Amino acid sequence: MATNNLKTASVLAFERKLDPSDALMAAGLWAARDAAEGWAPIAIRAKSVRGTISNRLKTKDQDPAKLDAAIENPNLQTVDVATLPADADTLRVRFTLRVLGGAGTPSACNEADYRSKLLETVKGYATTHGFSELAGRYAANLANARFLWRNRVGAEQVQVQIAHLVDGAAAKRWTFDALQLSLRAFDVPSGALAEVAALIAAGLAGERHVLLEVTAFARLGAGQEVFPSQELILDRGRGDKSKTLYDVNKVAAIHSQKIGNAVRTVDTWYEGAGEQGPIAVEPYGSVTTQGKAYRQPKNKDDFYNLLDNWLLKDKVPALEQQHFVLATLIRGGVFGDSGKD
Repeated sequence: MATNNLKTASVLAFERKLDPSDALMAAGLWAARDAAEGWAPIAIRAKSVRGTISNRLKTKDQDPAKLDAAIENPNLQTVDVATLPADADTLRVRFTLRVLGGAGTPSACNEADYRSKLLETVKGYATTHGFSELAGRYAANLANARFLWRNRVGAEQVQVQIAHLVDGAAAKRWTFDALQLSLRAFDVPSGALAEVAALIAAGLAGERHVLLEVTAFARLGAGQEVFPSQELILDRGRGDKSKTLYDVNKVAAIHSQKIGNAVRTVDTWYEGAGEQGPIAVEPYGSVTTQGKAYRQPKNKDDFYNLLDNWLLKDKVPALEQQHFVLATLIRGGVFGDSGKD
């Protein structure tokens, strides 16, 4: 198809193809991780603490008398906490993940020629390379329990069980020792990991229905604190707590968005990845905790430059950047050209 008159659609949107649920937390004993009974939901409770003044002071407040006066007034605050009970040493985190077909097919596009070229390009990628590279990385992030985030740090043992659900029952189940798998490198999957990767690839290709149940067990120690998602409270005047944790029907939980972010942390194709390690797939390589975008438009390696060059100018990106473009389409989002400067 000639691309001389082809232009980016002003309305262009994609639905995410990796669709996780919220992850619910429960507590029990490491020895009972294969038992259905004995796992109690973890509740969130409020705790009032007396803190001290520890923030960086402005120059005018560094006078000893002023500092002493400030310290006399305690920093009282109420925060949400979640912990394992005193008789439980293991955290269980469970969620489901749907893998949907139609990767690269827009849910909305108001330019017929652009849509045709996009579908042709994605079909060419899928025919030539398949989804094995991306699926292998997604599978690795399930098996290594990256989705536990802070709950993974310092754990004595971490086990991940992945079940393929068919008609509501586990058709097959795989078990992984998460701490033996790297968080920084993506090797060619083998054994059980290769089977999970092949299943995810088949789901992305639309060859079969794929619903996974992922259960992680982290042995933290009896009574230890666990870390659900923290709620973003935009109107601080509405509550008196300085930290609010997320719950689902009074059960501590991790946001589905945070689970999804961990699963798509597969981008090692940006400049400087060797030092930084994988980051979540984002159009500009944004890492909010660092306040940095690793894919700058000036370097022409952001999603929009790569996609436009591929579709509008027939400049096929390097294979690694093709993986990134497809991973961004799988992530989903609104990518239309508004036409405004």
